Amino acid sequence: MHLPHQRGPLHDLPDDPAAYDAVLAAVTEEALTRLTPEGGLEHPAARDDIGDTSLGITSLLALAWQRTKDPRLPEAVRRSLAFHLRERVFTEDNPGYPNLRTRDSGLPYARYVLEAGAHPIGDWPSTVWALLQAVNVLDAADGLIDDEQFGELRELAGGYWKWLTEATFFNPQEAGNQAIGCVVGGLQLARHHPSEEGESIRARAIGLYADEIRARRVRDRGALLPPEHGGAYDNNYGPISLSFLARAHLVSGEEIFAEDGDALARYIDARLTVGGFDNGGPRYSEQHSGFESVLGLRYFGRRIGADLGRYRGDTRWGRHAVQRDGGIDGHFAFMLCWQIQDTTPWHRGPSKDPLRHQLRAGTVSVAFEDSMTPSLIEAAGTYYLPAAVDRQHGFGPVTDGFLLCRPMGETRVRDLRTDALTAKLVTKPVVGRDHVLRHVRSLYVTDGTSLWATVAVERLDGTPYLLAGMPYAADDGDRVRRTAEADVVSAGDLRLTHPPTESVDHFDTRAERTQEQAAFALAADPRGYGNPDDGWRRLVTSSALEADPAPGAPEELHVFAVRYGPGGPFAPSFESTPAGLTVRTEAFTALMGDPAGDTHGEPELELTPR
Repeated sequence: MHLPHQRGPLHDLPDDPAAYDAVLAAVTEEALTRLTPEGGLEHPAARDDIGDTSLGITSLLALAWQRTKDPRLPEAVRRSLAFHLRERVFTEDNPGYPNLRTRDSGLPYARYVLEAGAHPIGDWPSTVWALLQAVNVLDAADGLIDDEQFGELRELAGGYWKWLTEATFFNPQEAGNQAIGCVVGGLQLARHHPSEEGESIRARAIGLYADEIRARRVRDRGALLPPEHGGAYDNNYGPISLSFLARAHLVSGEEIFAEDGDALARYIDARLTVGGFDNGGPRYSEQHSGFESVLGLRYFGRRIGADLGRYRGDTRWGRHAVQRDGGIDGHFAFMLCWQIQDTTPWHRGPSKDPLRHQLRAGTVSVAFEDSMTPSLIEAAGTYYLPAAVDRQHGFGPVTDGFLLCRPMGETRVRDLRTDALTAKLVTKPVVGRDHVLRHVRSLYVTDGTSLWATVAVERLDGTPYLLAGMPYAADDGDRVRRTAEADVVSAGDLRLTHPPTESVDHFDTRAERTQEQAAFALAADPRGYGNPDDGWRRLVTSSALEADPAPGAPEELHVFAVRYGPGGPFAPSFESTPAGLTVRTEAFTALMGDPAGDTHGEPELELTPR
């Protein structure tokens, strides 16, 4: 079974002018066929996310006219714009809308669902989207619409801005992408007003960003991030926020948007596997965006020198939003306009700077969470997630049912690179059920094809084993599919275990249920509103790779050694010396220094290819 939204890398989509002209030509033909006598351009099946969609297609037609001067387009733009001004502008409060600061303001807004009171909670983002579609039409209006329509649309856009920033609470869903989108709308709107009024709108937009978004950023993996639905990052909406930051910088030139975009881009680079797979988030776990991410990934990937385009998007939305039949939907049309107008080329090479929360070389990568426990491993085209045992999740030694991976003190990291190998040594103090402080040293080494993981800890009682991850997905090139298989060997006995029974809080990789579905089933709120990250943390057990201690380890240590990916025989040896623990494998010799580190407490590591 393939994961429905994990499809091709976004930089594989052609993005030359001819390709975009072909996209706009297809949009034009479909829109002209769909245009109703009233001037509507909405997809006939659209029911929600609808308040801005006709206007979104209008903006695409306006951009197409700018590029082609197709004589059929001016009349279509004027008719469809008149439809929006006449049929899709609401000024009476939506019954049940919970986020008003001023009742009966008379200001215009866009509805998520057209029926009064049917689903008012979505009106704030729908109005942001409508504002963005409107300012894009204004940007393309020269010679296309008359002064009267231009004036009406500019007044409407100003009303949307006031409703978003005065009549309602700002960013009521705590969604960073929506909030930054609102700021972008203000920045673009400001350019269509006289200098004094325009500067007031611009200052208000930048002030909202500084006070309501930037000041509320959430720290994760060393980065400060715009919060998304109450969490630090969502792999659907996070790259969309990056696109909004790119547009904000392009429109305003303000360095604050570049700085924050660079930080978010570096964070995304560290999260992503080489193959572009990622999972996790407070709104979605695996539902990736598509074309909405292109602008930000391309713009900031070039700025930071990283191949962010490897990010796997939902290529069914590779160009624009679509309904189930594949027909165009105007939702997010502003992003397609922006990415067509921006000519920044993709940066296709990986960043050369070592990242604390990532190890990467060739086709192998490890992403680390805050605690420097792997959150995602990729080797030989297989993606491994942290496994769960007794409600504990992670990679690390297990003794008496207790997983030793949560640090009790400072976690120290040492990166090292040779011509052939890339390595990361993680040293962390941990405490088990016996309250004894131990030091876990985890060495990850890759030659770009396989990954060697060696974990050493002071000797444990009982029958310890290494929880070495859960094989979850595999790369089919243009798609990602579910898997329960693993190309892994261990110095000690290795087994792939599965929960004895599949239930809502036990996850078996052999079953059809995806990680996202399981996470939502365990979330406290309904699907689409619950936090899948919180839900997944309620998982009791999962399928898991379990590796027994390696033979021949020094008497005072338990050492675990596994290799992910292809290779020949695997029989590492270990030697304890005054300088530390020497590990010899078929590919390298490594010396992991004393857990106490050097005179400054930093980990010591030596690495020699064999």
